[in-house]
Amino acid sequence: MTVVWVMVAGGVGSGARYVVGQWADHALGASFPYGTLMVNLLGCFLIGAVVQLSASGTWNPELRAGMAAGFLGGFTTYSSFNQETIALVTGGAGGAAGAYVAVTIAGGLAAGSLGLAVARFIQS
Repeated sequence: MTVVWVMVAGGVGSGARYVVGQWADHALGASFPYGTLMVNLLGCFLIGAVVQLSASGTWNPELRAGMAAGFLGGFTTYSSFNQETIALVTGGAGGAAGAYVAVTIAGGLAAGSLGLAVARFIQS
């Protein structure tokens, strides 16, 4: 049943991301990715709260999965990256956290650029 909640909540999170992006473009302009910035920052805040509520026993594992992997997974994957980095730092693995951040950012930019180049090549 947990996977069903993750799937449903993921759809809701994806829809919420779209709505925030559309609102931000309309209200703030499309010259800067305000919507993406908003969902990423809000997602980081929310996953921190979800992790704490789950760790304290306030939320059961099914609710945590629905909110973290489902809603926030659909809303923004940056929140997971953020929480994993914080967990590495607080777990005493600062070097691993730094490497994770560097590889994620540089690797993401490289992978995105490569995907763009491959798609352009295929289209030509």
